[in-house]
Amino acid sequence: MSQSIEPLKVPGDAIVERAVAAPSDEEQVRRERLELLESYRIRTDTQVEPEAYSLSVDGTGIFALSDIHGLKGKQKSGKSAVLKVCTAALLGGRQFRVKSELAEPRVLLIDTEQQAADVRLVIDEVRQMASVDADYIDTHLWVYTLRRMSYDTLLDDTRLLIETHQPQVVLVDGLVDYVASFNDEVMSRQLIHDLLVLCEEHKCAIINVLHENKAAEDENMRGHLGTVLAQKAGTVLQCHKSRQGIITVSCPDSRHGAMPEWNISFDNDGHLQDADLQRQQEQQAKKDRRAADRQAEREQTQQQRVQAMLTIIRDKGCAVSRTELKQLLMQQLNLGSSTVQTFIKQNIGVTINEVNGIIMATDDSALSF
Repeated sequence: MSQSIEPLKVPGDAIVERAVAAPSDEEQVRRERLELLESYRIRTDTQVEPEAYSLSVDGTGIFALSDIHGLKGKQKSGKSAVLKVCTAALLGGRQFRVKSELAEPRVLLIDTEQQAADVRLVIDEVRQMASVDADYIDTHLWVYTLRRMSYDTLLDDTRLLIETHQPQVVLVDGLVDYVASFNDEVMSRQLIHDLLVLCEEHKCAIINVLHENKAAEDENMRGHLGTVLAQKAGTVLQCHKSRQGIITVSCPDSRHGAMPEWNISFDNDGHLQDADLQRQQEQQAKKDRRAADRQAEREQTQQQRVQAMLTIIRDKGCAVSRTELKQLLMQQLNLGSSTVQTFIKQNIGVTINEVNGIIMATDDSALSF
């Protein structure tokens, strides 16, 4: 019986077979991309570390690590002052109601707006507020004034500083300087994306200061940059400054529990101080003024109605039936029947008397006007 003999494979044939079996470049790219996407899949058995906050207020955590955040407000509303309080809290453990959630924190502060002399003062103020010595400041806080840097290098500069110092908290006072225009949607989205990547890669919180739009009623952060930051931020704090100089810090946007409001102000020597009690007193005074205004308005309305009633009585020869008085008051004051009925009843024995359904003034001299 004859046996079939397989043809011998030459090296060239093997190469061809391997080439046919090997995935194409497009398939390889697709496989690698799918592997990347699968690494981001969340399953029922996926273990996720709980959020770690850098600060808290009355037990509510803010500014989580590995995430991007925002601090907004009108121009000169106290945003830089709030950053000082946060920095002092991080370095000193607590500042007013703001408490650090980090041990031995490393903080990077980048200022793109103020001149060097003003930025230098920040260090002195934070040191005084945190009650720590110079050595501690210099080994835990890195402050840079990058006012002269261009938008096309600021992100790379920030990345370099983060890679070098490995801070847990990064404060960017002047995010708008990182783009050519805060209304450039593509550039804005790319910047926020890059900052998010930095947050996750280095497990740090990046807190970005951005002005609100100029219109008093518009509290949105400026341009497309503000829109994208608001969409991606884990926490957005907001500053309002009252006429009395009290800076109120609230939390209009948060993925989790909203931070309670807190208040600060400057004392007569220019130092920051807790202003919660001062704010309560301010709000109570405002409430009292509103109540006094409402009372004055009610009294004025009452006086106008009494005057209209006495005029009717006078014009009717100093006496008018209750029914007619009611109808005339309804017409002149444009009020409903029950309101006028109650008004007349309240004034009997005060400004008017009623005898057998006839209304007269209690004092005839009240009709001489």
